[in-house]
Amino acid sequence: MLEDKKPGFWSHMRRHRTLIFIVAGFILICGAATATYFLVYKQPVKTPAAPNVVVKPAALPPAPVKYYSPLTGSLVADQAATTAPVTAIMIENSPDARPQSGIKNSGVVFEAIAEGGITRFMVLYQQEKPGLIGPVRSVRLYDLDWLSAFNAGIGHVGGSLAGLNEVRNGTYRDLDQFFNSASYYRAADRYAPHNVYTTFTRLDALNAAKGYTSSSFTGFTRTDAAPAATPTATKINVTISSALYNSTYTYDKTTNTYLRSQAGAPHLDRESGQIAPSVVVAIRVNESTVLQDGYREVIGTIGSGAATIFQNGTATPVTWHKTSKASQITFTDATGADVPLVRGQTWIAAVPNGNGNVSWQ
Repeated sequence: MLEDKKPGFWSHMRRHRTLIFIVAGFILICGAATATYFLVYKQPVKTPAAPNVVVKPAALPPAPVKYYSPLTGSLVADQAATTAPVTAIMIENSPDARPQSGIKNSGVVFEAIAEGGITRFMVLYQQEKPGLIGPVRSVRLYDLDWLSAFNAGIGHVGGSLAGLNEVRNGTYRDLDQFFNSASYYRAADRYAPHNVYTTFTRLDALNAAKGYTSSSFTGFTRTDAAPAATPTATKINVTISSALYNSTYTYDKTTNTYLRSQAGAPHLDRESGQIAPSVVVAIRVNESTVLQDGYREVIGTIGSGAATIFQNGTATPVTWHKTSKASQITFTDATGADVPLVRGQTWIAAVPNGNGNVSWQ
């Protein structure tokens, strides 16, 4: 009986080589396909995310600082200019004093009756430096009431007894010509008492000598000009006393100012032409004549009263307020809200209740 022999490995491989080739081929094909897939469709390797960096925009340069005159609200060069000393000058307005000098180029003007219906101007300056100012005349008590709020010097030639007693009480910057004659001079082309003049060269030296090198005060509330598209107050009539002293103002839309006339003719500054403030304020005041060192006007300056502000070609009825000698005049509308004044020269006319009148069209 013959013994069965198990086939060897190679004998087995030979008998099944076809199947083996098929399987091997299949494996090769699968491997090739897998390799191709990874080569062609391999997902990109994710790189680490960049840190979340916030890019800040370049810093803008700071806006330039703007400085404004507390007297007029006008733009000035620097902070030092805002504390420059304020000087007031009493300027005459009788017919023999006209045309005056130094009024057009000024900051604030207060107009009130002195005596006999003759008006007088208290003219305030800070940055403004006209070459010639005058004729300079005497001061009154009510002028000092208005002056007190401005921390200003006051140039004058004497005054009423009540005015002199007040200005010499040690609380004012008194620049009286009686005691500072070198700071004034008498012009040869005018006759006394209408011929006293001064200059800012002299006044600045006088202020410096007395230590009046700055002024600290609260001025009027100010705002930028905004001319009305259709002006409603283009001709203003201010009746203070008589035809020689009554004034009119004609609105000039081009310059947004009010061309001043008095006694039926343009009111001229001898060196600079027609006076043209940016704002005209007519305040109604109680006024009476009393016997002191002669007949003097007494004007109520502390308290409140009716007023009209003319600016931007419009008229705004307001109430003026002054709570004390040292406080500034303020203006409020019918709702009690403050009414700011346009930047620039401001003319304030004290119109007597009863005898005076203000109208416009």
